[in-house]
Amino acid sequence: MDETGQASVEYVLLSLVFLIILGSVTIPMISKSIDSSMDVSDTSNVNSAVNSIANAVGVVYANGPGAKRTINVYFPVAGTLSWSNNAIGMPVTLTNGTAKNINAAVPFTVVFKPSGNVAQKTNYNATVEWAVGGASINVTLTPT
Repeated sequence: MDETGQASVEYVLLSLVFLIILGSVTIPMISKSIDSSMDVSDTSNVNSAVNSIANAVGVVYANGPGAKRTINVYFPVAGTLSWSNNAIGMPVTLTNGTAKNINAAVPFTVVFKPSGNVAQKTNYNATVEWAVGGASINVTLTPT
């Protein structure tokens, strides 16, 4: 009876050591893959929002001065929208601390109102308008 009890204890301890080793290897891998998938999701959603605004700017530009369009966009992370070099852009900070810039080309000068437009993590109504006699297309984000 003593030998059987000792074998059972050794089997339980061996199983415990195996589970500890398995857990110490798989948990960091799972954590890293979750972070990577969240980065892909956030980047994809920002890309969709920026491209939606750029498409609305293209439609307003095609319709000419006096045209206006309102769309709904979602930003999954906070960031600053900007226009430079004929492109609308917004940086997305990844979980490893690096930033990825999401850009979409536009055919005309774009001004975000209010200036220094910082998008928060929420839905927005983006009003894209080219005023008659205006030298730029104005984009105003209003939280919904």
